[in-house]
Amino acid sequence: MISILEIFLSFLKIGLFAFGGAYAVIPLIEQQIVRTMGWMSFREFSDLLAIDELTPGPIIINSSTFIGMKLAGIKGALSATFGCMLPGCIISLLLVVIYKKYKKIPIISEIMSILKCMSVALIFSVLLKMFLSTIFPDGIALDGIDIPALVMMVASFFVLKKYKPNPILVMLACGALTLVLSYLPI
Repeated sequence: MISILEIFLSFLKIGLFAFGGAYAVIPLIEQQIVRTMGWMSFREFSDLLAIDELTPGPIIINSSTFIGMKLAGIKGALSATFGCMLPGCIISLLLVVIYKKYKKIPIISEIMSILKCMSVALIFSVLLKMFLSTIFPDGIALDGIDIPALVMMVASFFVLKKYKPNPILVMLACGALTLVLSYLPI
């Protein structure tokens, strides 16, 4: 049984190092929850992210709440959410005060540029990992390509770029198609 304190401390750590916005934090959550603590598999984590994308609100808060709920019910959800939010609230208040006072110093602009680059790299790493685990669910091998997933990915990209529909509709369509395909004898 996972204790509420363990959940709180894990998400406090995630919240403490959560720089760069929602998508940049996903690798930190994955590292802590999947690899370090072993509380869920990467497949479960990917499924959670897919559900998270369909729900309103910040990804990091939704992910924390969902994971906490899965691990320890309502107490786990509250513990994970509070643990994740607490460092950000405190750090944000401190940074606003510091930034207002010292924003004219050149090193501050350089630090902001570096943080932006780090965020892009973190987002790309999650994108690559999710792409590989979706297209090659059993490991990277040419005979193990998930063709329907690859076709849906390419088609979704094309539809989103050309017709610019609401992305939620595209995700729902892909989810419905995956559900239908799961019942077909292939």
